[in-house]
Amino acid sequence: MDNYGLITLLPTVVVIITAIISHRPVAALLAGVFIGVVLHSPGNIIGSIAEINLEVMRDETVGWIIMVCGLMGSLVYLLIRTGGANAFALSLAKRANTRNKSLLTTWFLGMLIFIDDYLNAIAIGSAMKQVTDKFKVSRAMLSYVVDSTAAPTCVLVPISTWAVFFAGVLEATDVAEAGKGMSLYISGIPFMVYPIIALLLVPLVATGRFPLLGLMRKAETKAAEGVLALNPVIALEADVPEGLQQNNPWVFLGPLIALIAFSIYFDIDLLKGIMATLALSIPVFVWMKLLKMKEALDCVMEGFKIMIPPLAIVVVAFMFKTVNDLLGLPEFVIQSVQPLMSPVLLPVITFWTMALISFATGSSWGVFAIAIPIIMPLAAALGTPTPLVIGALLSASSFGSHTCFYGDATVLSAQSSGLSVMEHALSQLPYALVAGGLASLVFLGLGAWF
Repeated sequence: MDNYGLITLLPTVVVIITAIISHRPVAALLAGVFIGVVLHSPGNIIGSIAEINLEVMRDETVGWIIMVCGLMGSLVYLLIRTGGANAFALSLAKRANTRNKSLLTTWFLGMLIFIDDYLNAIAIGSAMKQVTDKFKVSRAMLSYVVDSTAAPTCVLVPISTWAVFFAGVLEATDVAEAGKGMSLYISGIPFMVYPIIALLLVPLVATGRFPLLGLMRKAETKAAEGVLALNPVIALEADVPEGLQQNNPWVFLGPLIALIAFSIYFDIDLLKGIMATLALSIPVFVWMKLLKMKEALDCVMEGFKIMIPPLAIVVVAFMFKTVNDLLGLPEFVIQSVQPLMSPVLLPVITFWTMALISFATGSSWGVFAIAIPIIMPLAAALGTPTPLVIGALLSASSFGSHTCFYGDATVLSAQSSGLSVMEHALSQLPYALVAGGLASLVFLGLGAWF
């Protein structure tokens, strides 16, 4: 792996500028991939792009994401088609009978579905659109509440895919002893400052206690006029037969509870959980005469197909991450900031450095396997407590997931809420920066305290 110095930042700059101008995340990412390949392999551009493409498609993580998100789309489509999602939304609408209550309910439900941010984003966004649309809440506001609750909640709850992954990384990198990764992860939860602040900021923004900023102000103004999304997209929607529109809300809740239970049973493996849930739900729906078997199988295919556009962004984002890895971007950024490290500055520099890498690569997980072996020994040498450093690292991961417009959670939150990825990303960015700025002050204080 080479290190190209400051020029390693060029592909990321190209991606950001192209995305802001074109509002086409796939095109922007492909431009970044092209520039990166030109820098790395100028004599074999087409061959290198093809090789990177094949490498990404063979990657186990990419395959896992495609299957999980695709099958999640299938399940949600089934829940909509059977009338369960509509019944659930109607039952909520009776209680969430004001604008503020509809958004606070979305926030509360997001904290309840803590097992995985994919499940959180897809299920909550799809279910709550009907409720928030009734009160002319912009889709940008809905997607902000969904996205700002998904990853922060999953980071802070130790029974989640995030916690299991990072506990495993802590053990694999010898930061924690075998079997002690989860306990070390839990010790860092009080210091995961960014997700805590981001989660607490949501109800303030949703209820108007914190001002509307940037594109969010425009989106909310247009929503009051009846234009719910400035750039709408095809969301997870289906025609519900008239006889099923008043169905039992448990037709929606039952499979979601089963999904959480199955995922926990299979050691927080969401793929096994969703497969088991579909295997159980489809026969039950047929037995209840909500669908015929052929209709149920058609729903599985339709739901999977609707998820293809956001999955395309995720796949190209992994290509872009591969190019950045070839250019040595993570190592360059970490090595550049190492001379600035001190006991006081270590937490805040760790937070922003890893946040930048997570944003640039579109990876909220992968880069930390590289960073932890470098940052943890440095923290030990400076005398910075390990839980504080873990809190800074997970805060950075949460920030990257929250802000990166081609990150998987951002893409899925936008898709489920029914608006473009760029509208969602740009409308929530000011609030992510506010939370990041406040987190920086807290990390400076904690660095000085310890």
